[in-house]
Amino acid sequence: MSDSPVQQIEVRAVLDYREIGGVGCILSNDVGRWYMIAPGRVTVTRSSQPISISCKKGASASAAEVVQSRLDTSNLVGNLVTTAGLGYLVDRHSGAGYGYPAILTVLMQPSAPPPEAVEASPLATRVF
Repeated sequence: MSDSPVQQIEVRAVLDYREIGGVGCILSNDVGRWYMIAPGRVTVTRSSQPISISCKKGASASAAEVVQSRLDTSNLVGNLVTTAGLGYLVDRHSGAGYGYPAILTVLMQPSAPPPEAVEASPLATRVF
C-alpha cells in the first residue's frame, strides 16, 4: 500500500506571463476542500478523482482548472508483488494509490471591468 493518503502540492499563479502572489485558491476533490494563498504549498488528501482549483486575486483576475489524478506507478509494482494485489485494491478504493502533479500552475485571466467603468472611461469619450 502507499506510504500516505495525503500529498503536498505547490500551487503557482501566472498572469500575463508573470508569476503573481497573494492569490487565494481553493482546491477540492471528492474527499475534501483546502484553502491556500499562492504561491505556496498545501497538503491534500489523495483520490482517484480529479482535483478542482479555483483561484482569485481580488477583483482583478481569476482562474478555474481541473487536474486529473494519476495512478502512482512507483508503488504499483511493490503492491502487486508484496501483497498479491490486495494492496493495489485497497489503494485504488481509498485513493492512496493516486496522486496529482507536485507543482500546479494556474493561468489567471484578467477580470472584465464593470460596464459602468467602461462607459466612464476617457477612451469612450469623443473628442472633436
